[in-house]
Amino acid sequence: MKTKLTIAMIGCGRFADFFVPLFKAHPEVAKVYVCDIRGERAEDYSKRHNVEIIESFETALASPEVNAVAIFTERQKHGPMVIEALKAGKHVYSAVPCSISIDEIREIERLVRETRLTYSMGETGYYRAATLFCREKFAKGEFGNFVYAEAQYNHDIRNMEESFKSSGGDRWREYAGIPPMYYPTHSTSMILSSMPGVYATSVRALGYVSTERTDIYGTDGQNLYGNPFGNTAMLLTLSNGGIARVSENRNVGWKAPETYISQFYGTNAGYEFSVAKHYFAHWDSERPGKVKMNDVTERLTPPEVNKLVNTDFARAIQEIADGAGFFDFSPIQDGKRLPESFRGLHNGHNGTHHYIIDDFCKAAATGKLSPTNIWEVARYNIPGLIAHQSALQGGIVMDIPDLGVKPADWDVIDPYDFEYNQK
Repeated sequence: MKTKLTIAMIGCGRFADFFVPLFKAHPEVAKVYVCDIRGERAEDYSKRHNVEIIESFETALASPEVNAVAIFTERQKHGPMVIEALKAGKHVYSAVPCSISIDEIREIERLVRETRLTYSMGETGYYRAATLFCREKFAKGEFGNFVYAEAQYNHDIRNMEESFKSSGGDRWREYAGIPPMYYPTHSTSMILSSMPGVYATSVRALGYVSTERTDIYGTDGQNLYGNPFGNTAMLLTLSNGGIARVSENRNVGWKAPETYISQFYGTNAGYEFSVAKHYFAHWDSERPGKVKMNDVTERLTPPEVNKLVNTDFARAIQEIADGAGFFDFSPIQDGKRLPESFRGLHNGHNGTHHYIIDDFCKAAATGKLSPTNIWEVARYNIPGLIAHQSALQGGIVMDIPDLGVKPADWDVIDPYDFEYNQK
């Protein structure tokens, strides 16, 4: 008889709140515990979500009942905690990023390869509507050879202060000054996962030395990382010969959309997005030298938002900036593969939460790999860590180490398997 998951959620901050109901509702999960070093936060979760508290991370690792942990702690703690959990024989779901250390990422890869335990990083970028669209068109060969793409994550520190204060207390500024490129995966995953097997080979990066938030960014002890940059942009060369530009901005006058592909071009077609409109262009076979421009917004935007885009554009872009559509599926995210028990449950990050939780639970239950397994995740994460070093050295070109590919005998679950959760 197959053993269901008993999951200990480690960290009861603002973000993890979205995920307790999803773990509880998943058909492969038997029980969910919550844990936080602040007892009052765990008590709050316990009451609101009707779950039990487990005393500590260490208690969870030692428990024979708990066979999985979900890491929702501060980002610099992810790597060490994942390593401890894998060594304790637990399946691991981790919020992003995987780690802020290349050595830790290498160790996670070694442990996963040796133990065959599930590791899945909750990368929302993998399932965002634009990513699904570019992946679909690339797989069909419609883009031709890949040429160039741009993606960015614009998340100003003014929109993040409360989260850092919640976890960092009086020392929140020290943690808030984390280098932007230590958190690159929302951007890199959208481009790289659109082209399976493609990875970054080298990088050159430049950083913006923040003069506005010198209480957070600087080299005089304002933060734990000696990081002067509020924003960083990197230019990547890819293994297929293409080029990608990724920007991570924390000191910028922009709110939403926060994470998006703005351009994705091949030799035969191109995709562009700006605030509320998505376009796909390709060479017109009936008009030599001309392109056919297609508005694909309807597929890539939640229906209620798209209706507003078509009736009151000025109001639509303001509501998008205020978060409209953040919790909703777009038509391209049809949800057919999701368990029935997820229907009507709170979603987030533009319709992606349901997918990333389903991936982890399904992977752990089947023994297969999640699409956001350690080999894929390393390719999303490591370029940013190298980019920060490049920026600190004035933008020198640096090679990006690659951890290779998954074992040949270890299959990845099919993200388009509509039957699994309907059984």
